[in-house]
Amino acid sequence: MPAADADDGNPYVREPPTEFDPLEELSAERAERQVELLREAIREHDRRYYVENDPIIADRTYDLLFSRLQELEDAFDLSHPDSPTRSVGGEPLDAFETVEHVAPMLSISQSGEADDVREFDRRVRRELDLEAVTYVCEPKFDGVSMAFVYEEGRLERAVTRGDGREGDDVTRNARTIGAVPQRLHDDPPDFFAVRGEVYMPKDAFQEHNRERLERGEEPFANPRNATAGTIRQLDPSVVAERPLEVFYFDVLAASSLEDTHWAELETVPDYGLRTNDRVERVSDIEAAVDYRDRLLEERDGLPYEIDGVVIKVDDREAREALGRTARHDRWAFAYKFPARSEVTTIQDVAVQVGRTGRVTPVALLDPVDVGGVTVSRASLHNPEEIEAKNVNVGDAVRVQRAGDVIPYVEEVLEKGSEGHYELPDHCPVCESAVERDGPIAFCTGGLACDAQLRRSIEYYAGDGGLDLEGLGEKSVRQLVEAGLVGSIADLYELEREALTELEGWGETSAENLLAEIEASREPPLADFLSALGIPHVGPSTARELARAFGSFAAVRAAAEDRPETLEDVDEIGETVAETIHDFFASEANAAAVDAILEHVSPQEAEGRDGGDELEGLTFVFTGSLSGMTRGEAQELVEAHGANATSSVSGNTDYLVAGENPGATKREAADDLGVAVLEEAAFEELLADRGIAAGE
Repeated sequence: MPAADADDGNPYVREPPTEFDPLEELSAERAERQVELLREAIREHDRRYYVENDPIIADRTYDLLFSRLQELEDAFDLSHPDSPTRSVGGEPLDAFETVEHVAPMLSISQSGEADDVREFDRRVRRELDLEAVTYVCEPKFDGVSMAFVYEEGRLERAVTRGDGREGDDVTRNARTIGAVPQRLHDDPPDFFAVRGEVYMPKDAFQEHNRERLERGEEPFANPRNATAGTIRQLDPSVVAERPLEVFYFDVLAASSLEDTHWAELETVPDYGLRTNDRVERVSDIEAAVDYRDRLLEERDGLPYEIDGVVIKVDDREAREALGRTARHDRWAFAYKFPARSEVTTIQDVAVQVGRTGRVTPVALLDPVDVGGVTVSRASLHNPEEIEAKNVNVGDAVRVQRAGDVIPYVEEVLEKGSEGHYELPDHCPVCESAVERDGPIAFCTGGLACDAQLRRSIEYYAGDGGLDLEGLGEKSVRQLVEAGLVGSIADLYELEREALTELEGWGETSAENLLAEIEASREPPLADFLSALGIPHVGPSTARELARAFGSFAAVRAAAEDRPETLEDVDEIGETVAETIHDFFASEANAAAVDAILEHVSPQEAEGRDGGDELEGLTFVFTGSLSGMTRGEAQELVEAHGANATSSVSGNTDYLVAGENPGATKREAADDLGVAVLEEAAFEELLADRGIAAGE
């Protein structure tokens, strides 16, 4: 709906009422009409607030309109997927689905040196055979990049960047962000996919952290972490409560495209999508360099975090001619800002113990403002780094934020004490010996160390392990500190009555957790191997071990008695094999694993007896299969000796295409001459080799 139509024909835009008729006085027809007008009005007010930055009604009046819409939708059963009321959240999700992007979301070549920027320009002009190139320059936002896909003006999905080819479908979370319109304004293309940066403004970030501290919660380290953590929340109502904003900066795909990027940026605000007001079009690369220098000077005054500028070729046809590499668009370049640094003094050194026992020294500093963020802790990395920099308590040091995010001690400017800091000989948590392995120090306490225990439980229950809902950092700490859990095995002996006595736990949350734990007693072998937290054994390596040995007993026996046989497994070399052997050879780890096995019976790897009918072949799957899920198809071919990968390459033998296949994979297959199989042909191939598609 164009803005003018909203002003002229909708009574709830310019002069909304201060009260509404009682619901019982409304007919169904009148209620439906009022709902339509309210939705139109709220969308228009959202556009004026988020895009134009020019609201025409007070917040309390907006709240009145919004509440009335919710009331009518509930009373007359008029809910709709793209209603503004969807912005308040909904039922929690079980997990995010991975989906393929409609167009690649690649990274950008970058440098902090002007000479590299000029070399980028020389290459562009040489390949386009032009004397000069027009560029569009924009801030490089320090947030979370996402794709927003609209069909017939309605938001169909919002997807995180992921690996640039696939990402997580976070549509329900995106709907709760006010700056993400459920429906586009004006007259957008029938299909419209746009890239945007979700971010948390500086002031809102500080306020949100203050509220978290008041609630006794851990504050976020910086706005980007806060944004990333919010977008990946499984509960959309949590996202709705957090102050996220969006800038839209690139059209990924559309049923009709503008000739230039600049024209796109002038058009998308008409659709209700907010662009950044600091974007400029320049006639040559020197003007782009000047733009970056100006923005560097103005950086601290901006209401959002940026870490450089992005320089893009303006002309779309020229972009297509320049193309892309496997990782980067060749028509864009990021000119980075120098990392921020300040001088302060080290007051003390804290020692942290991680899941694998790694001991990490952290400098406790006199608080100092580094680029708008108060820094009171900074990484010292490892003992070797401390020795090389001769760092100690009392020293005046330069602290830098790497990538404007992680603070670390860059150098010592003035010694305040003799020599360098020495790590303790014994773990500060469990008193076990601390040993060096090259530049790294480790606590030898294994799972008997409370610090390692907490982090091991978090990992065991996390996405890389058995994925037990309700066992995050806070709840694990509660369980350990309350004495309810002294090992991973103790999870399986938790009782409802003990859980409900903990602060914040009710009958429902306790029963939900116990149900999750109960359901994990017979985990897939690969998941169980990954959950144990064996160094260097993540989900991918765990799957290879499961396929190679078939049972946990076989994996353990090989690790303990014949570690050299592990090297026959894909992804495992001599170093990883030795690490796996050391894990199982540890008495503490062995005892902890034995205790877990009293409660858990890992499944044997499915398809262990499948044979090698597909050995040497590599499959990629795209689209939806009717006879099985893509995951099941991948497991099936792997069980019979094949490899299943997520992207098409020169090593791919077959791309199996189901319904609604991704265009990117299909195009890559065509370019590389990879055979494309429809589902029926895939099943026929399996049948020819004696494999039943549904096994």
